[in-house]
Amino acid sequence: MKKKILIMGIETSCDETAVSIIQDKGTKPPKILANIVSSQEKVHKKFGGVVPELAARSHLEKIEIITKKALIKSKVRLEDLDAISATAGPGLIVCLSVGFNFAKSLSLTLKKPLIAVNHLEGHALSPMFRNHIKFPYLLLLISGGHSQYLIVNGLGKYKRIGTTIDDALGEAFDKTAKILGFEFPGGSKIEEYAKKGDPSRFNLPKPIISRGGCNLSFAGLKTAVLRATKLVYTNKDKFDLAASFQKTITDIIYRKTKIAIEEFKKHSNGKVIVVAGGVAANREIRKTINQICSEVKFTAVFPEIKLCGDNAAMIALVGLKKFKNRKFDKPNFPVKPRWLLDKNAKFLKGSGVEL
Repeated sequence: MKKKILIMGIETSCDETAVSIIQDKGTKPPKILANIVSSQEKVHKKFGGVVPELAARSHLEKIEIITKKALIKSKVRLEDLDAISATAGPGLIVCLSVGFNFAKSLSLTLKKPLIAVNHLEGHALSPMFRNHIKFPYLLLLISGGHSQYLIVNGLGKYKRIGTTIDDALGEAFDKTAKILGFEFPGGSKIEEYAKKGDPSRFNLPKPIISRGGCNLSFAGLKTAVLRATKLVYTNKDKFDLAASFQKTITDIIYRKTKIAIEEFKKHSNGKVIVVAGGVAANREIRKTINQICSEVKFTAVFPEIKLCGDNAAMIALVGLKKFKNRKFDKPNFPVKPRWLLDKNAKFLKGSGVEL
């Protein structure tokens, strides 16, 4: 009987220490045997954001413990693994180095293949744990550090058709939450408190809504929220502003996704849009994407809520697919704080960009 492939994934790109072990199921989606995530929320809460040096120190303290927990939960021995995959970028270099160096050590000690994984590709493929998705598909990748529309043609084959020219969507959520005085991490708090507010109370701007194709901009919206706080005196005012902010975001996503779909149609006859990344957990955004798909006869696919944020299962999944294609890396592979999915995409950020 053919041995089922076992892949370990390691993720330390920012403030989550995560280790996962997955098993190939042949024609079925891979099975997650263990997916251990250790949050650093308490470490960074008093600073109102991630402190790279503290994050790296926490990874160093936890990486071996988390790995042992994953092995115990999965009932797998280190020597049974077929490969070690780890995030090599993008992310905070001091954090990436901890996880990837740990993966290198395991790879050399066990004499198992090392697989460097692009964190963003992990998000891009994460819905495949419960969905059979054919290439090509349109991807909306929205997280704390990235907001992009990409055409996914296959493993390692991406064409970017839109991106943010300033803040990422998750960053806009977190900064708005901080402005409103919601505790870190605040992005999820916006969604929670918006349910209590009036989304029509504040008239907020929708930057580059009628220009720039499916490129995005959120910095001006964040600034408008800051100005609007002059009218905020009570919790009800805060809830109304949170609701207005979220409604503005969904209006922007609605408009820009419609444009991205039209661009996607020029390159493919696919009918699937995948929404992935930490912000893909937002239910109002999911509702907006489902509405669009109903209108244009597309199918919307999302990862499980627990796989939207940073996790190692998605890293192991990319590792599995690269393992099957014999795409291994040498121990001198460098970590990359900036690593584009589309290597031909032009750098696009800042107010000086022509739109």
